[in-house]
Amino acid sequence: MQVDSTKFSWFEVPENIKNLLMLAAKNWENTLESEIYIQQALALAGEHTDVFVAAYRFFYYKNNYQLALQTTSQLLDKIRELEKLPDDWQLLQPILVNRAEEPRIRLYLNAYAASGLVLAKLGQLELAKEISARVKNIDNKNDFGAGILFDILTRPSEED
Repeated sequence: MQVDSTKFSWFEVPENIKNLLMLAAKNWENTLESEIYIQQALALAGEHTDVFVAAYRFFYYKNNYQLALQTTSQLLDKIRELEKLPDDWQLLQPILVNRAEEPRIRLYLNAYAASGLVLAKLGQLELAKEISARVKNIDNKNDFGAGILFDILTRPSEED
């Protein structure tokens, strides 16, 4: 199948990866085939974090929350590696606060918040609350939606 990857010149990934992502989109209705293209793109992603974002969205909208969560974990690991971020939250939090406007740190916070959403969808509510609370405490402008998720997860059930 021929694809025109020049349509998305702003998407800064190598042409072979761009072609795989476009093939996945063109084959959206065939989940098995489109997932193969996504997995191939992920295998070639390297430092191209946009590929992880595209894969996360694919899996999320296909309701494959396990793979969406796995992809956010891979993205978080990749950013941690690229930015030399610590794993420990107590050490990581002040870095995230101080660098919250940097593009990769914003992507990290967005991915972390997305992992909270996916965990909630998977029924892991306590972990989802913890993650959304962490991001909410950093995100004064609610750019990442973690505050909304936290409010939903902690809202007392209404009486009839």
